[in-house]
Amino acid sequence: MNKEKRENGEDPRFQIANREALIGIGLVVINFLLWYGTAYGFGSKPVAEYNYIWGLPAWFFYSCIVVTLVMLVLVIVSVKFLYKEVPLDEEEDN
Repeated sequence: MNKEKRENGEDPRFQIANREALIGIGLVVINFLLWYGTAYGFGSKPVAEYNYIWGLPAWFFYSCIVVTLVMLVLVIVSVKFLYKEVPLDEEEDN
């Protein structure tokens, strides 16, 4: 068995996987909140009052382009600094 196992028999890789899953869920929630806030925040006016950026309505530009770029950066930073490499094979003590 893996010598890093805790005394109760649980593999520490499960703790790491659970932590990283929670980080992933947090990123999804942040993505949805940013998208929803910008889409409905900028898009709640009548169409005649829309502002346009690069020929796109401002709500679309911010919610679909800017939020996507922000989330891309957040995912890269999360993977680089919060996730860690875990061996997937189980070592046995002889």
